[in-house]
Amino acid sequence: MLKGSYVALVTPFKNNEIDYNSLEKLIDFQIENKTDGILFCGTTGESPALAGDEKERLVRFGLKKIDKRIPVMMGTGTNNLQHTISATTRAAEWGIDYTLIITPYYNKPTQKGLYNYFKAIAENTTIPIVIYNVPGRTGVNIQAETTIQLANEFSNIVGIKEASGDLDQLSRIVKNTDKDFAVMSGEDALNLPIMSCGGDGVISVTANLLPRELHDIVALCSKQKYTDALKIHQELIDINEVLFIESNPIPVKESLYLMKMIERELRSPLCFMEDDNLIKLKKVLKKYKLV
Repeated sequence: MLKGSYVALVTPFKNNEIDYNSLEKLIDFQIENKTDGILFCGTTGESPALAGDEKERLVRFGLKKIDKRIPVMMGTGTNNLQHTISATTRAAEWGIDYTLIITPYYNKPTQKGLYNYFKAIAENTTIPIVIYNVPGRTGVNIQAETTIQLANEFSNIVGIKEASGDLDQLSRIVKNTDKDFAVMSGEDALNLPIMSCGGDGVISVTANLLPRELHDIVALCSKQKYTDALKIHQELIDINEVLFIESNPIPVKESLYLMKMIERELRSPLCFMEDDNLIKLKKVLKKYKLV
């Protein structure tokens, strides 16, 4: 079953190419600090800026390096059904454990359209699918009733990354789906509230910097030690906030650069942080003794 703390890993670049030396170090850092799983080619990994062949090389490298020590997830969603089915099929062939499929963006489908979209993917692929709901980026929210219907009808739809910020919606999903259907937090500021509402884990940006802390929060919550988890969650308030002071993954990549883990490089249309925000970021990183 899908559970635990997954890192939404950045994609390091050098001279506009994927920096595999840095990627190897990032993977080692994550595994050494108890990350339960790694997501490649998500929002934080700048998936829209990666070409198809780059994604394949990136994922194949990651799978070889990880060597089945922890599960691997890959973002394969697009707003084109056939492209998504093809990408998801290829991910399964490469050996990916889970695919993360975002709700179609820009198209603005209805709930019926969303149901039909995920139904078609589930019927034409075999790999475990995690729905990704992030209305702030896509312009569409997959409602609880739609998610519940999909979860209960298709055994290969195994979870949802919930980044809507709607705890009522999330609670309804938890209540009305099988215990093996995983509800994962997709919003670091709400990791603890989501876990306390019955969530099974997190897919975290903050875990790029503090993987052990995110692992510990989830592990404590799974043992219903919410008071202990709350202490860690409260300690992370400032860093969870500053990592979203500009569009993700700009702040987290600036942070990893300042931590001397990657080069300072993003792909257009993303760009370096504004100077005043960079000052704020450095102040918080120093507070956490990360720089």
